[in-house]
Amino acid sequence: MDTSHHYTQAVTRAVEELSDCRSYQGLFHQYKDGEPLPSGRSLCKIVDLARAILFPGYFGNPTIHSQTMKYHIGVNVEELFALLIEQIQAGLCFGVENGNKECGDTPCRKTATELAAKFISRLPEMRRILATDVEAAYYGDPAATCFGEIICCYPVIRAITNYRIAHELYMLNVPLIPRIITEMAHSETGIDIHPGAQIGHHFTIDHGTGVVIGATCIIGNHVKLYQGVTLGAKSFPLDEQGNPIKGIPRHPILEDDVIVYSNATILGRITIGKGATIGGNIWVTESVPPGTRIVQRKNKDTL
Repeated sequence: MDTSHHYTQAVTRAVEELSDCRSYQGLFHQYKDGEPLPSGRSLCKIVDLARAILFPGYFGNPTIHSQTMKYHIGVNVEELFALLIEQIQAGLCFGVENGNKECGDTPCRKTATELAAKFISRLPEMRRILATDVEAAYYGDPAATCFGEIICCYPVIRAITNYRIAHELYMLNVPLIPRIITEMAHSETGIDIHPGAQIGHHFTIDHGTGVVIGATCIIGNHVKLYQGVTLGAKSFPLDEQGNPIKGIPRHPILEDDVIVYSNATILGRITIGKGATIGGNIWVTESVPPGTRIVQRKNKDTL
């Protein structure tokens, strides 16, 4: 038996089936000249440049010093601005395509430039907020020796930096790119923060792995989460066709000074009041009054 002929037939059949339009419906992106998808490599570079601008010396060029700070920041901002225009334009064209509208090159380019400029203008405020996140991580962990250790080593800083970058783009209504950037941090750190979530200052996550923060979460100031915490949705209302209704508030609100310990699950549009503490391995589906401490009950039969 000619096995090579058998293999050739199998390969040919697979190619035919994979090329059948019915098999890739909804899974295929039709390339249009001048309208590529956002580039994962370019978005990684954008994140690297933003980190180098926000935390100079810790990311990017390690030889930077105060006398050359303005030069290095200027070079990085200029490169970041150019990359943002290119990638935001790609994101806008993706959004238009998925909205079944025509996208002309010039309008997208002009809008992309305006949005990129707005993003750059928000970097100083982004750094101010990230400084509070570093402070919260440092004072919240007795094992931390200095701010530099927090910036270099703690996964929450990488995750929250990506989130704050992505959130600004999300608030500027840039399609697709914010989600890609937060998913980069998800892959890197195991921390999954949707760019649509609203998170206040002095936010930290201890250890971090397995944390999930949903799209419509609202988190106040001075909030601390531990590993494995889920801030998720309980259920989805359906439309007349049985499809989930998009965009409605469905995730928890955590007010200021809330602490949520490891592996707690908080679901639905409920409020965890100011200063409340949620213990580990707790399942919460109802609102918690301010200052309340929720912990597991001890089993009296346990020795």
